[in-house]
Parts: sequence; C-alpha cells; structure tokens
Amino acid sequence: RPLDQGTSFPVELVSGQEIASVYVHAPYCARRCVYCDFAVDVAAAPDHRPWIEALGREWSRWLDRGLQPAEQLKSLYVGGGTPSLFEPTSLVALRDVFGADLLASPNLEWTVEANPESFKRATADTWAGAGVNRVSLGVQSFSASALRAMGRLHGSDAPAEAVRNARDAGIHNLSVDLIFCLPKEVGRSWSDDLQRALDLVVPHVSLYGWTVVPRTPLHRQMSEGRWSAPDESQYAEEFLEAVETLTGAGYRAYEVSNFARPGFEAIHNSAYWTHDPYLGLGNGAHSFVGGVRWWNHREPQDYFAAVQDEAVAEFEIPDEEAHLLETLWLGLRQDTGVPLDVLGQDALALVDGWVNQGLALQESDAVRLTPSGWLLLDALAVELSEVAVPGLDG
Repeated sequence: RPLDQGTSFPVELVSGQEIASVYVHAPYCARRCVYCDFAVDVAAAPDHRPWIEALGREWSRWLDRGLQPAEQLKSLYVGGGTPSLFEPTSLVALRDVFGADLLASPNLEWTVEANPESFKRATADTWAGAGVNRVSLGVQSFSASALRAMGRLHGSDAPAEAVRNARDAGIHNLSVDLIFCLPKEVGRSWSDDLQRALDLVVPHVSLYGWTVVPRTPLHRQMSEGRWSAPDESQYAEEFLEAVETLTGAGYRAYEVSNFARPGFEAIHNSAYWTHDPYLGLGNGAHSFVGGVRWWNHREPQDYFAAVQDEAVAEFEIPDEEAHLLETLWLGLRQDTGVPLDVLGQDALALVDGWVNQGLALQESDAVRLTPSGWLLLDALAVELSEVAVPGLDG
C-alpha cells in the first residue's frame, strides 16, 4: 500500500514491539556491476555525513513511534551498496547513532559488507575499533575474465589480501560471496573458484546464482547476443558441485545459499528466516515488525528527501495464506526444515512422494529438502502450502 496514495502507516501495530536485529543500507558503489539491480548510486568517494544524518533521523522517528529496541541488539548488518567505499570512520559515526550501550553485548554480531579492493588495512582497523566483528566480502569470482565480464573492480589476488587485512585487525568471522552459473563465454572454472574460496579458510560462504534482471547492463548485453543464457542443467550442476565441495570440506549447508563451519552461522540472517522482527534503515531497506512488512524509498536521493518526514514508501500486512506460504518456504530453505506436527495428512502424503524422488528427507520431527529439492524450492513450497494445514483454503 503506497503511502502517497493516502494510506497511513499502521503505527499502532508497530508501537511497543521490540527489535533486536537492525539492517542498515549503504547507498553507493564505485561502479555498478553489469548484473546489479540494487538500490545504489555510483560515486567514487561519497561523503558519509549526509548518510549518517539521514539514518539518525530515521532511527529517531521509529523510537518516537514507540518501537522498542532490545536492551542490547543481537545483530547489526550494514549492507549495500559498498559500505567500505565510505571513510572508515563512518562506522564509528554509525555506532554513535545507536549508542554504545545498545551495541555492548559480547554476543553482538556486527556484520559489514566490503569489496576486496576497498577493504584496506586502515579500514579493517577502524571498523574493528568501532565494534565490527564480522565482514562479508563480495568476492563473486577469482577468475580475471569473470571479474572483467561482471564489471568488478578487484583482481584475482585481492580477496586473499582483504582476508589478511581483516585477520590482522582481529576480525576472524569472515564470509565470502560467490556467483555461480556464469555464461560459458566468460571462461570461468567454477571448480577452481570453489577451491580458491576454500584456500582462504574463511568460516562462511554464500552462493548466488547468476540472474538476468530487466533494465540492467547485463540484460542489454544478453539481448545483444554478447552472452548466451546459462541453462537449468548448468545451474543444477554447479549448485550441486558447490554443496558437495563445501560440505566435504566441513561446512554445514544450513540454508539453501549459505554454508558455515560450526558456530559461524549468520545470526542476522536467521531473523529473516524465522519471522523474527527486524528493522531496516536506509534507502530500499525492508522491515518486518508486528506483522507489518514495509520498505523505504528505493533511490538514494528519494530517500534522503523523504527521510525528513517519512522514509517508508509502501507497506503490507500479510494475510494468513501469505504468512503460511512464507513460513513453509522459509522452513524448506533451511536445513532445519518444516516441523511435521504442523502438517496434515495430505501434506505428509505429498512429502512421501518427495522422499521417493530424492527431493526430501523425512525424519522424526521435520521434513528437510535435499540439495536436489532445494533446486525446486519455490515450486515445492507452493505445493506444500496448498495441502499443508487442514482448514486453510488455497
């Protein structure tokens, strides 16, 4: 429901609700990657001060509306965009927005995304001093030809240097992002990229499939015939190879896109997957509190202009059917699965069919998808929602 169409935000549903997880969006990148449809602007050396001021305004507005932060946050995630593009002291300023007490828990997970080329030792030291204890590196590939094709700015050796910078600063909880299923013309070896990631000995790896989004440079290049579209078989082969390689190296496939060594599962992301409340600050950021989901104005300049009054662009209140579908989809994408005790007999019969096809495992307490089942996640979630709970239509 767009707020500019005369609707008002349901403050009464949010007021008094407690949040322990906060996402903050950084709005700038040095260059837009060819596949990118994120809410960012291009800026070589952005000034962090207007960003911090806007975040402070938005945070204060939610406090004024009655949103209750937990005594201490359990997770703070700064994504983007490229947070490492700002001056390193921007994270010190961000800490001051929330106050040191709110970020004082020894169990706080404070993650910040960084690109390898802009994550220098001075940045790592300043971030660590501010309280950052987890860094997610946008590696995507180690192949020089793939990096050029994607419009990435770092070279093949930059991820290793970034990892060293983090560890030298005392940050050991590290994650790297990798993109799979690139066009054949790129000439990238997926097996080599997986091995290079293992060589970094980081405790967490996230995978993302190559996606062609309309109105991106990649979409234009594909329409011009510069790249051939990867097919479903390549997607499946590379995903399954990644699962086998990473789990064989001791990582737990705890979510369809995320692999962690024991104890290094992402705390912040688990809030998204379990319907815990979370607040998003910054342009394009999403929130879910009190059964209400909302998202901010997407473009940075629209957000900066609107935050003086109202950063929220639209909101929705999922109905029972939508909430069920989300719950089942979120459960199936995790290795914990969906509890059997919430499923009716028709759903259990459907699950039996999945098990026979090698798409799921039915254990004493839950149904869990196999890696082959994860490849069909969306379709299986819809199937299950249609028969899952007796008495619920649709």
